[in-house]
Amino acid sequence: MTGEERQRVDKWLFFARVVKSRSLAAKLVSGGKVRINKDKIDQPSQGVKPGDVLTISLERRILIYRVLSVGTRRGPAEEAQTLYEDISPPLPPKNGISRLDGLPARDAGSGRPTKRQRRQVDRLMHGDGDDSDS
Repeated sequence: MTGEERQRVDKWLFFARVVKSRSLAAKLVSGGKVRINKDKIDQPSQGVKPGDVLTISLERRILIYRVLSVGTRRGPAEEAQTLYEDISPPLPPKNGISRLDGLPARDAGSGRPTKRQRRQVDRLMHGDGDDSDS
């Protein structure tokens, strides 16, 4: 690349392993889920260069990456991590709250009883179940 190194943003997202395919990267950009230096973009052909800050809005999280270099191929994860610096804010601590439903996390074994435990409870509640005493 001559002069200032630039690369298409969809290609860079693919090389940096943010998404699984280049077409998914293009859809992400076209859907308005990517910002370059706080400016919303909608063209996958938009160029990124080292020093740019990308804000990527995925399903359950927001990633903020500073571009360190442009990629030449989609290599292993270690190689992909050299393309950016992750400056995303840290995730808040969980504090025993389950992510899915907001309810406190249960202790192991305190959930639904097993079949054996249910039978034991039935025996206690309804007697032995053996009514052939006479």
